[in-house]
Amino acid sequence: MEPQNGAVLADLGFSMPPANKTKRASNSLLWDLLTFDRLVTGPVIHFIYWAGLGVVTLFGFSVVGAAVGLALKEPGVGSLLLAFPMLIAGLLVAGALVLLWRAFCEFYVAIFRISEDLRALRQTSDADHAALLARRQQPQATQPPPRQL
Repeated sequence: MEPQNGAVLADLGFSMPPANKTKRASNSLLWDLLTFDRLVTGPVIHFIYWAGLGVVTLFGFSVVGAAVGLALKEPGVGSLLLAFPMLIAGLLVAGALVLLWRAFCEFYVAIFRISEDLRALRQTSDADHAALLARRQQPQATQPPPRQL
């Protein structure tokens, strides 16, 4: 079995102090939220994403309504020639807004997933540090000298 990175670094003289966390008897959801041990931003970002998509959809419907209203306002080819490019441009802008909003929300989801990964790395490092300290504190078993023939 290959040693963990934390153990290798500790063997080289580099050590990371354990996280200064106090353990509570109850690991309740409320306590995790109050102490920021659990992040609620992920689900909130998903809710904000869907709300933003709703706003962009309303924008798309308003563009279609404005184009139809412009086309019906005055009879003739001139209003149709003005309404059709407005409709196309508005729908392209709505599509670009959907993509930008998605990228914006994915950025924040990625940032918080990085935070979760760093938390997992820290816990692994703390466990490796504790195992190394426990190994060093155990008395070394002395081996009898080899027999000479």
